[in-house]
This record gives sequence, structure tokens and C-alpha cells, in this order.
Amino acid sequence: MKIKNKKPLISIIVNCFNGEKYLKECIQSIINQSYKNWEVIFWDNLSIDGSKKVFKHFKDKRLRYFKAKEHSTLYMARNLAVKKAKGNIITFLDTDDFWHKDKLKIQLKHFNSKNCSVSYTNLNIFKDKNKSIKKDYFKKLYSGFVTQQLLDNYKIGIITVMVHKSVFIKNKFNPKYQIIGDFDFFLKLSKKYKFCCFQKSLANYRQHSDNFSSKKSYLYVNELSHWIKKNENYNFKSFNFSKIKRYYFLLNIKNLLKKFINMFRI
Repeated sequence: MKIKNKKPLISIIVNCFNGEKYLKECIQSIINQSYKNWEVIFWDNLSIDGSKKVFKHFKDKRLRYFKAKEHSTLYMARNLAVKKAKGNIITFLDTDDFWHKDKLKIQLKHFNSKNCSVSYTNLNIFKDKNKSIKKDYFKKLYSGFVTQQLLDNYKIGIITVMVHKSVFIKNKFNPKYQIIGDFDFFLKLSKKYKFCCFQKSLANYRQHSDNFSSKKSYLYVNELSHWIKKNENYNFKSFNFSKIKRYYFLLNIKNLLKKFINMFRI
């Protein structure tokens, strides 16, 4: 699925709930993009910190601010934000993460040269505690119809993804999930659409103590358990679940040990 316009409008979805701390760097990494035909859909999920003030500090007509009528889950907020997008291509950047300055330019060229509907790249892990970077975090990404590969070893960071807006006409994030909504979404897309990948890192995922998935590890385990039970013998019954079930088992053990240790802390 190729884009006819050589310089299509790219809609960048930035969902925010109390994201003030790292928001300036996030937005600046968008402003600094070498590709200029973009818009930001900034979805304020009723933040109570200074997120709005930080965002409004940037004077750029391409930055569009929307405030939710009521607070919702992240994945409901993603769905609502996508509805506001005017571009033919959708991308995502979370408030604590940031992009390489040529991210949109490089990925769009690669995306438009491939017969695919979903593109993703490698990413760097930026450790906020000691400011270190682990480059090209994933050893090898995969292209094509990649459902089994994703079940065996999920490697898609939502901040690296580029998707044709037409994909969202029939596909939405499951608003019931709080952590694994993108995992669920892209696995379902992988059954219908061809994926393409760019092996080099074009995005930086910030690892810090306030990461929601780190703070709510028990919720991650519970949601993954629910997803496996729901999908193994239904939506994905023709696929092998052995590796993801092993991953869940090890994750559950790790989480139980963490709870056990915390019980004896003074």
C-alpha cells in the first residue's frame, strides 16, 4: 500500500496524562524533525500537572491540543486521538520518549518503498538514572506476515510504528487493556497486514522509575494471562503459543518473588 503524495501529512499522536517531566524533550524531538509535513495530536487525558503549560509553550500551528471530556484508559485515549488526525499516516510518541531527528524522513522513504501497511524500527533504551543508552535494543526485526514471530518474541515499540490511517477504519485499540493494548493491537493487525521493518534505531525509549508498566508489573502479568486464555484457542488457534506461555510463566514467577520479598521489607 503506497502513498501517492510524496510528502504526505503525518499525524503524530501524543497521549498525555501528567507527562510534564519529560514533555519538553519529547515535543522538541518532533519540532526538530527534518521532515516538516506533520501535525501533532496532543491528547490531554485530564492531566493535573503542568503538561498543558509545557505544550502551549511551543508556538507552532502544527501542534494541536485536545482535552478529554473525561479521563479514560490509555488505549481508549489513543482511539480518540486517532479520530482527530488529518494525516494519511499515523505515528505515536509517548511523552517520556523522543525521536531521532530524521525518524520521519527515513522511515517514510522506507515505508513508501515497501508493499506494507505497518512499519516499525529498532529502538534505543535510554536509562534516565545514569543517562546511558543501549543502542539497537533488538538484534533482528522481522518483515512480512509476522504473527508467529511476534508471539515467539515481541519486538514492536509503539513509538517506532508508522501505520496507514486506513488501517484504523476497521481496527481499534482494546480500551480494556491498560498495559498490553499495543501488543494486542499489532498482533491482530499482523494477521491481516504485511509488516515491514527498519533495522536501525530511530526512536529512544526512556527507562525510568515512573514507567507505568514497571510500577504495575502485577497488572501486566494479569493482562497477559487474560490475553493468552482469550486468544490461544480462538483468534490465534492456528499458531504456536509455547514460547509466549513460557515467557508468561517466568514473568509470573518473577512477580511472585518480588511480592514475597516486599512482604519482609521493614
